[in-house]
Amino acid sequence: MLKKVAIIGGGVGGMSAAQELLERNTDDVRYDVTIFEANAKIPGGKARSLPIAGTGIAGNRDLPAEHGFRFFPGFYRNLPDSMRKIPYQGQKDGVWGNMVETTRLLIGRSGYEPFIAISRFPKNFDDLFAAFGNVIDIIKTGLTYEDLLFFAGKFYQLFTTCDERREDEFEKICWWDFIEASSRSKAYQDFLAYGLSRSLAANDPKRASTKTLGNIYIQLLLGILLPGEAIDRVLNAPTNEAWIDPWKQYLESLGAKYVQGTVAKSISCKDAVVTSVLATHQDGSSEELNFDEYIFAVPVERMAELLENSPEVLQYAPDLEGVLTLQHDVAWMNGFIFYLNQEVNIVHGHQLFVDSPWSVTAVAHTQFWQGYPIEKCGNGKVKTVFSTDISNWNVPGVIYGKPACELDDEQIKEETWEQIKRSLNANGRVLLQDEMIEHWFLDEDISITSRKGGKIERANREPLLVNLINKQRLKPKAATQIHNMFLAADYVKTETDFACMEGANEAARIAVNSLLDKDNAKVSRCPVYGLEEPAFFKPMKENDKKRYKKGLPWNGLLF
Repeated sequence: MLKKVAIIGGGVGGMSAAQELLERNTDDVRYDVTIFEANAKIPGGKARSLPIAGTGIAGNRDLPAEHGFRFFPGFYRNLPDSMRKIPYQGQKDGVWGNMVETTRLLIGRSGYEPFIAISRFPKNFDDLFAAFGNVIDIIKTGLTYEDLLFFAGKFYQLFTTCDERREDEFEKICWWDFIEASSRSKAYQDFLAYGLSRSLAANDPKRASTKTLGNIYIQLLLGILLPGEAIDRVLNAPTNEAWIDPWKQYLESLGAKYVQGTVAKSISCKDAVVTSVLATHQDGSSEELNFDEYIFAVPVERMAELLENSPEVLQYAPDLEGVLTLQHDVAWMNGFIFYLNQEVNIVHGHQLFVDSPWSVTAVAHTQFWQGYPIEKCGNGKVKTVFSTDISNWNVPGVIYGKPACELDDEQIKEETWEQIKRSLNANGRVLLQDEMIEHWFLDEDISITSRKGGKIERANREPLLVNLINKQRLKPKAATQIHNMFLAADYVKTETDFACMEGANEAARIAVNSLLDKDNAKVSRCPVYGLEEPAFFKPMKENDKKRYKKGLPWNGLLF
């Protein structure tokens, strides 16, 4: 059996689907895979890194930049499984061997000394010492004993609530209401409501589903409380060099064809079968793509555009109508990078500036890029790549009193830098100085669309899906009601239930398994790993399940 498969979209979902299919090719079952990537130059979708053209001087490399910094939490299981199979310079774990554990997490607040917490289960004396120090430092944050005890109680409720109640009740309540933030202190609201939520994929705690955030927070907390996988891992080089480029080479070695600079425009259907996809190429020409199977691995807003241009698809697959609503449930979380002429490794991990108006998060990449020749990039003076994400583009800043989406690039730079300085340069300490900035870069996906009347308007080519309350029902399955159409993207129903690389990889595995099942292919299916929780809480969850079925509220008890 030979099938021609078109994968529309070359990000993590598309590349994962290609890998899982191609690795299952045998003499009896073969899939001829072509990946169509919209970006004409750089593969990887939202996960890509890129060189800043023209920044290399006197034979140096161009400066490396990221769409947004990468974050690989310990609860990821599907994506690491794929990464371990991607060959890399003889490493037995493939590109997964390019991962580095962080050890600390900085939580900054304007005018206060930063609070530095451990970001893994203690592995040595320094970790233990830091963990005990965290207990003392918490007092400095303004969080009270009552706040912490109350918040711990909310986590106990998460751990002991049955899955059915989470799917129903928690899906309909926002995180802000669940943790009862309105009745707690400002520090509680800054740190535990806004700070944690905004830094986690730009979620608004007053709109984000408790089911989604609760499940993810459980996994992150377990990464600190239990030995095993680290809560926070980063790559040891720019993303494409450490992962995406070797991945593309691996897929091509398996037989994948890459067509870059190609964008799908519409889908033709007949009798619940995709007959072709109309695509345009970089040169403006159009082409009808004719394949046996189609896997769509494009973001939710792009999929909605395809559906709007292809009304017949919804006639055969009405379950996809939810995508038209989900396309509006997006936020901006894009990168702004500062290239500093001094080593500024403030903390061995990520930094969350919890009360910054723009919900800024950061990481100093170069401390983890051991062996990367940053001194041979740009003008040769850069020593620190200080990568930030801006997660709230619609509230006024501290200098110009305008949101980021209404400012020019230079103003965004000044605002972001000032918000970070107010959290790090506190109590007489000066960790950041303006003279340190050698160069800066705003994610190219954030573009200015209008300057009418002196007012700037911006657009984001790649926003991020956020899980809002009561929207889980709108998510489509990986296998659609159209026989040869499958979905491999982060808006698909998965156990991860989160717009992230793990969710996209999990969706791709489910899509590939569905395709294999349809073909009755005599090959192994992709393993699909779910979220894990401690067995200790199972009896309480079982009791809650009984109560839920009887219409009784949660009580957190064994009986």
